[in-house]
Amino acid sequence: MQDLTYPQPGLTSENGPPAPPGFHTLRLSTRLPEGSFDAAADALFGWRMHRAVPLLTIAPQQPPAAPGVDVVLRLGPLAAPCRVVWAEREEHRAAFAYGTLPGHPECGEEAFVLRRDPSGGPVTFTIVAVSRPAAWYARAAGPLGRGLQRAVAVQYGRAMRRAAAAR
Repeated sequence: MQDLTYPQPGLTSENGPPAPPGFHTLRLSTRLPEGSFDAAADALFGWRMHRAVPLLTIAPQQPPAAPGVDVVLRLGPLAAPCRVVWAEREEHRAAFAYGTLPGHPECGEEAFVLRRDPSGGPVTFTIVAVSRPAAWYARAAGPLGRGLQRAVAVQYGRAMRRAAAAR
């Protein structure tokens, strides 16, 4: 996919390539209630999870997440343009990832993965991000930038828990 700011899409897929040198990997999982898989998947692909994070905005007419769909996330005044690079929705797994486009303060890929236990048990929501700072201010932030990324991931998990509870 052209325009992506990192070398190889698929860094966050199950059988993706290893992270390139200099990239940091974040992995955070949140347990969701039993029976919440379909509601959580709808919230994920419909961008409701992103919209539920404080200070994060996304265009109201944003099309559902699917490969090739571009999205611009905004955290306050900062724009973070991305493109969905892979997506899958199956009986026990629903997931997609977006990669960074020029203008994003980071360089890399972030995946959002829902898994339902085949026995109907718990649902797990996992975020995997493989990235490095791209903009000068992201590089200058150093470890604080990774802390912000983790804080947003925690907010995504909370948003998914709320979406699952509202089913």
